[in-house]
Amino acid sequence: MTAIEVTLLGTTSAIPTVERNHPSIYVKYTGRSEHCFLFDCGESTQRQIFKANLNFMRIEHIFITHWHADHFAGLFGLIETMSLEKRKTPLHIYGPEAERFVNILLSLGYAVKQFEIKPVNVNFKGSDTETIFENDECLILSVPVKHGVPAVAYALIEKDRIKIDKERASQLGLPKSSPIFNKLKRKGFIIYNGKKIMLDDVCFVEKGKKMVYSGDTKPCENLINIAKNSDLLILDCTYFENIKTDKSDEFENRYHTSLNQALKIAADTNVKQLVLTHISRRYPSQKALEKMVKEEAEKSKINTDIKVAKDFMRIVLR
Repeated sequence: MTAIEVTLLGTTSAIPTVERNHPSIYVKYTGRSEHCFLFDCGESTQRQIFKANLNFMRIEHIFITHWHADHFAGLFGLIETMSLEKRKTPLHIYGPEAERFVNILLSLGYAVKQFEIKPVNVNFKGSDTETIFENDECLILSVPVKHGVPAVAYALIEKDRIKIDKERASQLGLPKSSPIFNKLKRKGFIIYNGKKIMLDDVCFVEKGKKMVYSGDTKPCENLINIAKNSDLLILDCTYFENIKTDKSDEFENRYHTSLNQALKIAADTNVKQLVLTHISRRYPSQKALEKMVKEEAEKSKINTDIKVAKDFMRIVLR
């Protein structure tokens, strides 16, 4: 069985609080092999990783949504620690204008890096969804979103898996466990005891899991498109007051999402689970926010499982 284990390391917005660190999400994908990803890397991310008992040296790919300090300032310390721990494997850092900003970070100080750091520029204009990482089991997509600076959202998508229906296979005389199943998946058919058996005769498709992280953004069509039918959407919800369409509204030009907008996004995208994060420090009470979300969701008649993020919250998709 495969799993996507998501750990929220930081859940505040621009200014941290005692309870909330700057944004960062550690994702461990477990399938035939294990892969560890980091989405955003706010200040003190490496300490949050230590507190969560996660392995920072296993991170191979870091995805920055945009270059506001609360989303990347932890990179410098994390990279330094990796070097001090004698890391040898390359580290890939993705983001809008990644080459520009990563090279600036690497120019700071006198420390010599013991491993290769590869910046990867991610498109931040237009409406095209781009595949920026792929292996045998999963892929990661990006799409431009609407923030005050170049910004993107990311989706981690597990590839669909072909599974053998052992009962149907047994009815056709096939053994319960055999290398022939690998051959069947690879070729699409096998000859067994003189009989041709097609893959469709004994297989079914297990749909891959999907996690989307919005980063900072106003609601926009690109976000809606990439988030559709997600198993998990981790969404910017900086403000819990309802943002009005009136231009005099104090939140209108801040390029973030509010609670009522988040609920509409959940309804429009048919997500199974919604986690609201990037929470302004103006809301000190977790319980009050949870109560507000429950009441507003009931009013909106939304069936999505909705959670208010908190640091070290863990969600496992199986």
